[in-house]
Parts: sequence; C-alpha cells; structure tokens
Amino acid sequence: MAAPAPRGPGAAASATLDELSRNLTYGALGAGNGSLSGAWYRRNQIHLFGVLLAILGNLVISVSLNIQKYSHLQLAHQEHPRPYFKSVLWWSGVILMAVGETGNFAAYGFAPITLIAPLGCMSVTGSAIISVTFLKENLRASDLLGMTLAFAGTYLLVNFAPNITQDISARTVQYSFVGWQFMTYGILEILIFCILLYFHKRKGMKHIVILLTLVALLASLTVISVKAVSGMIAFSVTDKMQLTYPIFYIMFIIMIASCVFQVKLLNQATKLYNTATVVPINHTFFTISAIIAGIIFYKEFLGAAFLTIFIYLFGCFLSFLGVVLVTRNRGKEHLPQSYIDIGHVPGKQTLDKIQPDSNGLSYGTLPDGSDSTKSPSGEKKEV
Repeated sequence: MAAPAPRGPGAAASATLDELSRNLTYGALGAGNGSLSGAWYRRNQIHLFGVLLAILGNLVISVSLNIQKYSHLQLAHQEHPRPYFKSVLWWSGVILMAVGETGNFAAYGFAPITLIAPLGCMSVTGSAIISVTFLKENLRASDLLGMTLAFAGTYLLVNFAPNITQDISARTVQYSFVGWQFMTYGILEILIFCILLYFHKRKGMKHIVILLTLVALLASLTVISVKAVSGMIAFSVTDKMQLTYPIFYIMFIIMIASCVFQVKLLNQATKLYNTATVVPINHTFFTISAIIAGIIFYKEFLGAAFLTIFIYLFGCFLSFLGVVLVTRNRGKEHLPQSYIDIGHVPGKQTLDKIQPDSNGLSYGTLPDGSDSTKSPSGEKKEV
C-alpha cells in the first residue's frame, strides 16, 4: 500500500522546488525534463499558444511604431512636408498596429491575464532592437542590460504564471461579475477613480502618477472585458454558442469604452510628459492593475504555492526594470537638425553671442549696453 502524500506548507514548497528543478534542468532523461520537454509542452500547450500570439503581437506593434517613426522622419526632411495621415508608410504602420493588437486580443482567450499582461515588455525591447538595427539609433549599455533583464523576466513569467485552463463561458463570466469579490473591487475602483478624476479636472492636478493611475484603473476593466469577450468567442468556436447572452455585449461595451478613455488619458500624459517617462510607468501600472484584476475576477492564483508566486513576481520585477533601462534617457535624443544654426555658419567666426542670455542683466538692451535711444534731433532719451 502506497504511503499517503505529505500535506502542509512544507509539502507545497517542496512541490514548487521540484517544479523549479524540472523547469531549469536540461539533458537528463525524464518525463518532466526542462521547459521544452514533451510533458511540459503538453501540460502548457494552450497557454504557450496564447504566449506566442502575445509575443508576436507585441513584436508587430514594435515594427508598426518604428515604421510610423520612420515616416515622420521622412516627412520632417522634406522641403514641403505633407500631413502624416496622407503618407502610405504611416498608414501601413497603423494597419500593422491593428494586427498586433488583434494578436494580443486573441491571446487573452488562450492564456491567463497574469501571463499575457506582463509580456508587453516585448514591445518595448523589440522596438529598441528595431530602432538600433534599421533607424541607426545608438545602442547603449543600458539597452543591452535592459533587454537581458526583460528576457529573463519573461522566461520566469512563462514558467511560473498560473497553470490553469479555464473555459470562459457566459455563465462563468456572469457568476464572477456578480460575485462579492468583484463587486467589492469594483466599488473601491470607482471610488478611487472618481477621487482622482476630481483632483485632475476640478483642481487642475496634472501629475503623471494621477494620469497613469486613472489609465491603470481603466486598464483593469479592459483586460477583464477583453478576456471575457475573447474567451466567449473561443468557446463559441470550440463548443457552444455564447454570443446570444447579454453579458457578452455588456463586456464588449465595457471593453470599447475603457479603451477609448484610456487612449484619451494617455494622450494627455504624452503631451505633458516625455515618452521615456510615460512608457515605463504606464507599463508597470498597467501590469500591476491587470494582475490584480486577473486574481480577483478569474481567481488565477487560487491554490498557488508561495514560492511560485514569489518567483512570478520576481519575473515581473525584472521585466519592469528592463523596460526602465531601455527607455531611460531615450527621449533626450533629438532629431538631426535640417537647418544651419545661425551661430555656426560654415566659414564664419562668431565673436559674440547673437542673442544675449535671457537671465543676464543685458537682456533686452542695445548692443552697447545702454538703455537709451537717440531722437531724430540727436538727443538721448531714456527707454
């Protein structure tokens, strides 16, 4: 007779260590050998398909952003630049972005939110690689370190994200939607959102943390509704039609509305602050908000061991740090000037400043430093 399996926190930690050993060991014989073994692949096949869709979608978004950037550079160097929306190259970038976002949308139907949301770091790192390769931007040491950390974090995320397979039906979404956990979370989120919106609109507070917290609160609703809509469409294709239930259209409306307001607030943030500041903070806030939403609405970490959660969060931290390093000081790189600086005319030597220092005492005075002018009769008049 087989001995009963040990129970308790020690057994859970031991099981997690065994999983870590299997995931990080290569070359030995065994059913669970390594992350690329047959057993591991069969156990996570559906999730891996979602991960592949998300990574490919984020890489396509990276290509689209660089194509749009290249089209803006081309238009900036034209003698008579035309509007960017009349450029075929710019529109091709927009179409590619739509394709990439479609891949991200589909990925939520095959894998947990807590696995797909942090993979947004692939878009940032991919964009940096493409910029260096094709747009001839400088490759910095911080870029290499950031990419390495982002890839390491992604590996940990894929291995230690919740290994649950959910069939997202209309009844499942309805049950979670009216559950006390989500109702409590929704009320708290609405209260925080209204308070921040009051300070933003009425008090005129434009701090980046306020703006991007508003975006993150909307993003939590977005990922919940996106997974619900995507999951119900996938369930309709593989099993039973779900598109006749009212909850599908409720989630669809929430998805569209939250996306529209997110874009509006993000545009405000990018107008007020540098993109190199907005991107890492938005990625961090969005990911944290999405993880919390996935845990509360879809119970994605239910029954997970503490060590598994810790390694997963450490992977998130590495991806956050990687994004910060890749985007750090990148906004300070300016476009090449297409004009000649009047102070650096070729073949001419400038002996003095063309324009006085605005902080100096001589700013606004005549070249001889006097504050007086001469009248037509030759008399000096004080200005």
